[in-house]
Amino acid sequence: MEKFEKDLDRLGERAVENAMKINPSKSKAVRFMRARAKDPLNYSLMNALKPEASSCKYLGIILRSDLSWADQVKYTVKKAWKALHFTMRILKKGNSNTKRIAYMPLVRPILEYGAACWDPYREGQISVLDRVQKKAAKFAHHTSSSNWETLQSRRKLSRICALFTECFGERAWKAIGERLQRPHYLSKEDHERKIRSRRQRTDIEKYSFVNRTIQHWNKLPVEGLGSLPCKPIIFKKRVRKVIIEMS
Repeated sequence: MEKFEKDLDRLGERAVENAMKINPSKSKAVRFMRARAKDPLNYSLMNALKPEASSCKYLGIILRSDLSWADQVKYTVKKAWKALHFTMRILKKGNSNTKRIAYMPLVRPILEYGAACWDPYREGQISVLDRVQKKAAKFAHHTSSSNWETLQSRRKLSRICALFTECFGERAWKAIGERLQRPHYLSKEDHERKIRSRRQRTDIEKYSFVNRTIQHWNKLPVEGLGSLPCKPIIFKKRVRKVIIEMS
């Protein structure tokens, strides 16, 4: 705690030296832990005490102190519904193809922004996200069933591609790849890039990005991975084909 306070003081000094303006009121102090906090966080920046909060938004992603994505899902769904209703009002008399084309760039990116990290695992949160796309499909094709790729499978593909890019791609982060260990043994169905999974005691750890994506990565068939390293777009096409066949 003292070390972090010194870093904040150094940041304030650097800002004064370089004539930079920092708005201390826009920052919050959030602790990420499951235990109940006894002592308050008395951090200050440029002589301004940072208010303690239970959540904060960083790059458009809402981070909660208990590491739950409930607030992020609610925020995303609310924003997506607003964009979808606007699209439905404007294109009320449009044809099916126009409605589908409008949904893809205007609404679906809202549902998928940063979803590789906050991909929910609870059925209730998954269903409220899917409800938006089902409404859009019904609006476009006048039927509840469509051949659109599901949001859940797209989030799964996004997580696997993110793991590939950071660990096995052409511009992989060597520090991350070195921390991932190989399993003690490989069966005939396993591929050579299999990663050792770790046992977790809580759902937050079990369904985190790393542990959850490692499980899906290990289940990929050999032909799904192909030769590595390769370009991300080629890997994405391979994995998308595997996910569609497995679903």
